[in-house]
Amino acid sequence: MLLVASDHAGFDLKEKLKTTLDRLGVAYDDLGTHSTDSVDYPDFARRVAEAVSRGQAERGLLVCGSGQGMAMTANRYRGVRAALAFDEETARLSREHNDANVLALGSRVLDHELAARILAVWLATPFAGGRHQARVAKIEPPEER
Repeated sequence: MLLVASDHAGFDLKEKLKTTLDRLGVAYDDLGTHSTDSVDYPDFARRVAEAVSRGQAERGLLVCGSGQGMAMTANRYRGVRAALAFDEETARLSREHNDANVLALGSRVLDHELAARILAVWLATPFAGGRHQARVAKIEPPEER
């Protein structure tokens, strides 16, 4: 299950990306926000990051104005590897090399078509493992390894 969330700035793009998910046949749950009324992005990033951290969801999609705030918040949670992607290549590499389990996108810096392509690549790209596995393991603080 993919969890999706946005703040008010990311709401419109999130709604458009849900149609992409439907087209791709990806099951998802929308954790909000549900309008363009002003909200605080950490509240919505937290909903997704906590679920991914607890193993209640395999992956998450977060959308705000730049994607930065959502990624920063999500990465505070153990086991979450949120990647801010701005093109298909950064999306692919975030999965292949870093095993990113949360994708952050910026509605003010990406148009819908590019964001949809980024999302599709991110969802389709497996983690390569191998030499990357040990590096990914080092992301967690030493006391949690």
